[in-house]
Amino acid sequence: MRQIQLEKDSLKGASIIVVTVEGRLVKSPKTKEMGKMPNNDYDIQELLQRDVYVNDTKVGVIVGERHHPNEARVRSMRIMVEPGVADEFMRKPAELAPLHKELIHSIRNDGSVKLSKSMRELQRRWRNTVRIDEKLYAPDEMMDRAVLDNQGMEIGVITDLVKIKRTYRAVVVKTRIGVQMQYGIDATINIPITALARTRERLDEVVLSRTFDKLLGLPSYLQANDPDAVIEE
Repeated sequence: MRQIQLEKDSLKGASIIVVTVEGRLVKSPKTKEMGKMPNNDYDIQELLQRDVYVNDTKVGVIVGERHHPNEARVRSMRIMVEPGVADEFMRKPAELAPLHKELIHSIRNDGSVKLSKSMRELQRRWRNTVRIDEKLYAPDEMMDRAVLDNQGMEIGVITDLVKIKRTYRAVVVKTRIGVQMQYGIDATINIPITALARTRERLDEVVLSRTFDKLLGLPSYLQANDPDAVIEE
């Protein structure tokens, strides 16, 4: 069992208890004195099912993070968002959304997670997401995912996203050689976000709503691969 250490920090006259895990979350004496935990060292198992707050506003509950073999690529956690917060701070309410790890400030003495930014910052980040099956995904949660059609054929792997007019419209997919030869497509193609039906979290995959054959004939696919389209950096 890991040893848990409670440290007190004084902030504007108030005593705040910060929970740290010895040998994991404290990297330097300076960090220890400040009573903060380096946010990239949080273990998801320590944060699961904890309530998340911005000041006195409950944002939601941490429910997990994506499954990726390279933990350094996992920059966001998944939270179940409070309905009232989703209604007010999302363009279209979603039950599940990303929570960037860098926003986590500390664990409060009641066990809840305190964020370092305002609700407006959360709103800004939620606008910079991809919506699949009424769930929001941060750009980092999309990278490296395998893309399959609805018959289970693997098309390739997501390497980038395409943004047009401040909205993500497509994912850039590095296609498998066998698929290139069979369908006569390029090494990379753009697949419109609207063609993505769901994710398989355990397998870190994205599944299309139709077969790849049908995808190639969609107007949205042709538009996404138009070389004259204006794409934002």
